[in-house]
Amino acid sequence: MNEKIIWSNFLNLIKNEVTSLSFETWFKDTELHEIKENRAVIVVPMPIHKKHLSDKYMDLIKETLKSIDGVDYEISFLLKDELMQEEKKDLAPPMEPVHFSSNLKSNYTFDTFIVGNSNKFAHAAALSVAENPGRMYNPLFIYGNSGLGKTHLMHAIGNHIVKTSNKKVLYVTSEQFISDFLGINKKDEFGNNFNYVEYFKNKYRTVDVLIIDDIQFLGGATQTQQEFFHTFNTLYSDNKQIIISSDRSPDDLKLLEDRLRTRFCWGLTVDIFPPDFELRIAILKKKIVGGAVEKNIPEDVIEYIASNMGSDVRQLEGSITRLLAYSTIMGGSEITLDLAIEALKDYVNKGISEKDNLHKIQKVVAEFFQVTVEDLKSKKRSSNLTFPRQVAMYLCRTLTGESFPKIGTEFGGKDHSTVMHSCDKIEREIKSNKELANIVEKIKSNIT
Repeated sequence: MNEKIIWSNFLNLIKNEVTSLSFETWFKDTELHEIKENRAVIVVPMPIHKKHLSDKYMDLIKETLKSIDGVDYEISFLLKDELMQEEKKDLAPPMEPVHFSSNLKSNYTFDTFIVGNSNKFAHAAALSVAENPGRMYNPLFIYGNSGLGKTHLMHAIGNHIVKTSNKKVLYVTSEQFISDFLGINKKDEFGNNFNYVEYFKNKYRTVDVLIIDDIQFLGGATQTQQEFFHTFNTLYSDNKQIIISSDRSPDDLKLLEDRLRTRFCWGLTVDIFPPDFELRIAILKKKIVGGAVEKNIPEDVIEYIASNMGSDVRQLEGSITRLLAYSTIMGGSEITLDLAIEALKDYVNKGISEKDNLHKIQKVVAEFFQVTVEDLKSKKRSSNLTFPRQVAMYLCRTLTGESFPKIGTEFGGKDHSTVMHSCDKIEREIKSNKELANIVEKIKSNIT
């Protein structure tokens, strides 16, 4: 006997047991959804039906059903809306199990990180966090210019924790976080996003260590910032380690919400400075040894590269690769200083030597605009001085990698926010003003 026949017989019997008003009100619009073993599921139109039928008519329902087929059923009630949701869940394809990946680069370790005066504090802080995740310096905020080793240190922390514990570590860029968050808005074929929301929370809120790179790119993404705020709070309250990097300090991240910038300062904030000459030498020698370079690279060539290739570690390492490739293409020529100068001439123009410091940049800019260095450092705000001053600050930042506060000090004690505004302004205008771009390139040429 199927459910429809059973329920038709049931309703006919119930009519004789209750008043017509009670039948019309409580029984007429019910259905028997299924009978499984000794359990009967009855679908009712509204929540009040659940309560009233259960409280007042349960015994009568059981007796009537038993009189039909002799089974003593356990009764449960289900709303039509609840039934529809259950059916959608049954029809929806299950999400494929996601293989968790920490996204860590195995070659970025503490052993392969070269320590010098400019980064030893950041290195020590990173090692402390790696040895005591969630208990020391939480969050750890590392900032500095691109190419100085922030990402290397973050991966080194993650690799150390994975190697020495069973903790779950996740490294992502802020772009990946934004992309994953935007996925929450995607609906499946049934109009739901429950599975993806659950996936997102499991990915970011169940880890023991969250490492997020280039947090400055969350600026302007208001809803993503809100989600990161909640993710941060969840992890922090559970004593999970959070590690963040940026190209500027928390105070300078003006496009991020105040409540986020405040939280970034709860733990320890460390900056990485551009490598000095000795550290650049050490980085180059490590690259040569680590790369198993067969050709001999003379000391004067290494010193030439360290003096002329700027402070970006990637550019320093890339110069060795270019030099070796050039030597091979030239028929396996011996690497000499003359060969290095020829091979790297295009690279050198993009860098700045150790001698070309802030004062030289100020002097060249002042000569170009026919003003004095003292004018650039003064508090005068006339247009013929404001623009050259902004260009000089921009070049000091991009060519030396000095911090905003340091540059501000060299310009008569200007506030770091003034320097940052000047750098951002010139950088924006260069993209749309070809004349300005040519001026800046001309000054760079004069400097280098």
